[in-house]
Amino acid sequence: ARVRCRVQVGDERGVSIGANSLPATSPGPGPATLLAPRSPEPDLPGETFGTIATSLVVLGWLMNLFGVVARGVATQRAPWGNMYEFAIVITVTAGACYLALMRRQPVRDLGVWIVGSVVLTLGLAVAVLYTPGGALVPVLDSYWLVVHVAAAIISGGVLTVGALLTALFLLRMRHDARQQTGDLGGGAGRYAAQLPSAATLSRAARTAHVFAFPIWTFAVIAGAIWAENAWGRYWGWDPKETWAFITWICYAASLHADATAGWRGRRAAWLALAGYVAFVFNFFGVNMWIPGLHSYAGV
Repeated sequence: ARVRCRVQVGDERGVSIGANSLPATSPGPGPATLLAPRSPEPDLPGETFGTIATSLVVLGWLMNLFGVVARGVATQRAPWGNMYEFAIVITVTAGACYLALMRRQPVRDLGVWIVGSVVLTLGLAVAVLYTPGGALVPVLDSYWLVVHVAAAIISGGVLTVGALLTALFLLRMRHDARQQTGDLGGGAGRYAAQLPSAATLSRAARTAHVFAFPIWTFAVIAGAIWAENAWGRYWGWDPKETWAFITWICYAASLHADATAGWRGRRAAWLALAGYVAFVFNFFGVNMWIPGLHSYAGV
């Protein structure tokens, strides 16, 4: 409701508002504020649906986590001794990274891509990679399984989030460049226009990469130490070791490029995506198609 003000001009003692009187020196509300209609902020449908979607993501993540814990209880060991178990655990770390990042960065638009990648990975795990729970092969029966593979899982989940953020960053950069020329880009352009700014996506992706890179470095070092205990040498250029090193090189180059004038932005982003492609190939391609000392992980 509007509030009418009666101002007594020339009265130094006060201002009359209705039947009440305020001191002239009071920092009370002015006429413009009092005359403005007061109505609650509208509850946008997008905000409501976003909250529901986030709640469903949390519920799905908890169910996924329960499945991993149940697998560990059933096998009485760390539940990442084969490709199936690695897949279901890395989806947990990817979901946890997204939920943690969302509390600090406006990246809720990433949710549909995280959920899609998690569902795809879990589908492949059940349909293609499934292995009944059982005892580990002797070479894996070591405490280094917990140290080395856990570090690879944590870094892999965070790198997955970083890769999706990087892809969205490139999409947003492409849209911004087209917008300067007047080309809206159709449906993809409309979607890109709704994404957070390129600076926001770049900052979130860099946060994920900076967090994951030291953990991946530790995973590579721990793997070398485990290799010396198991096979009597720290490094033998086994296919999995080689592709782990290629992944490390790509992300190291990306982080270095992101801090170098002339390379930050698109070039650094493409290097990061190349690192993630190497990571995915190391998990699927090396395990399935390239024989080596790590072939015991199998499916």
